[in-house]
Amino acid sequence: MTDQNQTPDLPNADGGRVADATDLNWVDRFCPLWSRPYLRLSRADRPAGTWLLLIPCWWGLLLAILIDPAGLQPVDGWIAVGFAIGAFLMRGAGCTWNDISDRHIDAQVERTRSRPLPSGQVSTKQALVWMIIQTLLAACILFTFNWFTIALGILALVPVAIYPFAKRFTWWPQVFLGLAFNWGAMLAWAAHSGSLSLTPILLYFAGIAWTLFYDTIYAHQDIEDDALIGVKSTARLFAENTPRWLFVFQVVAMTLMLIAVFTPAAVAQLMANPIVFILVFVGIWGFGAHLTLQLRKLDISDPRNCMHLFRSNREAGLIPIVFWALAILIG
Repeated sequence: MTDQNQTPDLPNADGGRVADATDLNWVDRFCPLWSRPYLRLSRADRPAGTWLLLIPCWWGLLLAILIDPAGLQPVDGWIAVGFAIGAFLMRGAGCTWNDISDRHIDAQVERTRSRPLPSGQVSTKQALVWMIIQTLLAACILFTFNWFTIALGILALVPVAIYPFAKRFTWWPQVFLGLAFNWGAMLAWAAHSGSLSLTPILLYFAGIAWTLFYDTIYAHQDIEDDALIGVKSTARLFAENTPRWLFVFQVVAMTLMLIAVFTPAAVAQLMANPIVFILVFVGIWGFGAHLTLQLRKLDISDPRNCMHLFRSNREAGLIPIVFWALAILIG
């Protein structure tokens, strides 16, 4: 990793800032020069994706606590923290794998050509080593949970491995991203309860519909470049019909979340305290209201608008978490 390998026209003091990095991100401001390309591979300078990976985990954990007659357990604090660390590490490992797989495609797209691999900040071998390090650290956290969770966590590697290649063979690569990004809803539930039920599975599919919503918006940033190089996406597939499809995904996500809390086992426990049930419902309603607001503001022809709305899904996903956590405190 030497200066001559870096792209000289990139807008940062070390010649390596990624084009869509957040302003004043901690990587470009505070981290040593040698570490920045690796942290950029992990998207540490673009934290929205880490939140979007973590939020379904906390959804699953909070609903597991609410529906469990025993309620909050001492281990749940570690589950919440461990999954937060794991989300950072596995998002980093997944993004590194994605950049390795897409390094030639990224070099042809305006927004992504400044990433560490196409810009020459790191070699493919260095990226592979970094991916393995992050995966092993995440495994150390996974192995602190029960055996069912460990097995489920290992299985999660399948959609992670497939996702970077999905845009080469399907117009729906966002489905594969959803399969990978929302696995934590089931995983965190299993970490608390040691098993799965219909509620976390429905929550998982609600998350997939949500991913189709926000990642279609995200994909509209690159729609022209993707068309030129032949990369498929739901943004290209839907084109001007995107708002209608996003509305469908919103309705599906909300409906599945509502059904998840109305399963017989869930509703029996939640209805024991009407205030708890109301808070759970309000969290889902607030989530849907945020998606509606995004649709009203959406301009698919404006990449900055698309990026802003994509990032705002962190707040959308945190709305159920706030209300469900309050329900636990009250219950």
